[in-house]
Amino acid sequence: MEKLQKKSAELLQNKTVEMIIGYENGCNFNKIRASFISVPEMTNKLIFNEKCTQNLAVYLTKPEIKKMGKIAVVAPIFTMRTILALASENQISDENVLVLGFSQNNELLDFQTLNDVEKYLSQIEFPTLKEKMKLEELEKMTLEEREQFWKKELSKCVKCFACRAACPLCYCLRCAVESNQPQWVEVTSSPLGNFEWHILRAMHLAGRCTGCGNCATACPLNIPLDLLNSKMAKTMKEQFNFISGKSAKQESALSTFNNNDKENFIL
Repeated sequence: MEKLQKKSAELLQNKTVEMIIGYENGCNFNKIRASFISVPEMTNKLIFNEKCTQNLAVYLTKPEIKKMGKIAVVAPIFTMRTILALASENQISDENVLVLGFSQNNELLDFQTLNDVEKYLSQIEFPTLKEKMKLEELEKMTLEEREQFWKKELSKCVKCFACRAACPLCYCLRCAVESNQPQWVEVTSSPLGNFEWHILRAMHLAGRCTGCGNCATACPLNIPLDLLNSKMAKTMKEQFNFISGKSAKQESALSTFNNNDKENFIL
């Protein structure tokens, strides 16, 4: 923590960055919240521990943040992957983001460029064991059992869109669900409307989701949306040998053509 605070203060003092986005203790010390620091004297508020699970990359595409200049962001593994995914979609670059990365052992890493982040992540295995176990449980179900599982889970949705707000890859200024000319998704919280919303969002994240799980964490009704996205990510790897968040120059899996792509899913 001391290394993070010292490094952050140096970056602000030297005008290398205009702001640090990190973590700090909330009013309730059992809660961690995002911290936005622009003066060196305030960097002593910064912390990093196992409770720091919010994907802070969600702020990097906000217009009010981007206009401030270069930003340093505290980034555990899942956030680093998201940053590379955003860079591959031309949302951020070395010119406006500096990564204060943390290893799996919570050690501060020294990255100068996104290429350095890419080299480090090439040594990390994805997905995690926890994700694999959850997917195995889902895949043991029959198609009918899976259908009933998701009907039961998605029936709880109240369309609060907290999952969308928490997702760094949901950066559109206007979402399709807010369009009523034409109306793409039923507005009310109903079995059909809920299915439409979550399937539409999962398809938009196919080949893009980096598995941070913030959608499920944000959900007030504990719907396992991370499981749905993890299943999509596994399918992308099996069908297209594609893992999101590996490179800042990675092409989109679903908007590029490769003669070697599998076609056995086409009926």
